[in-house]
Amino acid sequence: MHSAPAVAHAPATAVHLSEVTKTYPDGPVTVRALNQVSLGLRSGSFTAVMGPSGSGKSTLLNCIAGLETPDSGRILIGDVEVTRLSGDALTRFRRDHVGFIFQSYNLIDHLTVVENIRLPLMLAGRKADPEWEKALIHAVHLNGKEHRLPSGLSGGQAQRVAIARAMITRPSVIFADEPTGALDSHTGQEILELLRKTAASVGQTVVLVTHDARIASAAEQVLFLADGSWAGHLVAPTPEEITSYVMELGT
Repeated sequence: MHSAPAVAHAPATAVHLSEVTKTYPDGPVTVRALNQVSLGLRSGSFTAVMGPSGSGKSTLLNCIAGLETPDSGRILIGDVEVTRLSGDALTRFRRDHVGFIFQSYNLIDHLTVVENIRLPLMLAGRKADPEWEKALIHAVHLNGKEHRLPSGLSGGQAQRVAIARAMITRPSVIFADEPTGALDSHTGQEILELLRKTAASVGQTVVLVTHDARIASAAEQVLFLADGSWAGHLVAPTPEEITSYVMELGT
């Protein structure tokens, strides 16, 4: 039985899980997507999660972010126990403290680049900080494209908008689920490096799910899930080390 590196919960801990279990009905049987998973991630860390299809990666991300409710266990983001929140309180917490980046960019077609970036603030009834917005647009290399519609963007540019949108509320944690999956390998590497550098510059914690060993190697550590449980971890690994470990897992 392998375990992920865990740290005691403290103010410097951005994400803390304690024995989180999540099951789903599958006909006459119950599938255990997460099996008493515990984890501690320090503030400002960059972690990749890998594993075969059905290993529980996306379920893990969704439970930490409050998009799904675990059957049991505790999840904290900072000092807030997400598993105790529900309804409007959970929605507000996610909106203010959690950023999401997905494989599909999920941009609103009739909104411009800058309007898409501002969307989480608009939904919260808040105005953008002009200096932060300007710094973000510069950081993701979208200067001069602020008033374009998504139809006028390349895939890489659209994902840059999604990154800026995830960061505009200054969330403490950013969750990225296969964020480079729809991009070619070169653009994917550029986007990942951009996310890593931008998040590091403001001390944001990033949790990334990916199937790509090269993308995962940008992280400080890679955690491996198999059948809803931790199957080991690597610190500062090379793509080759990750690929070898994945092959040992039979994935």
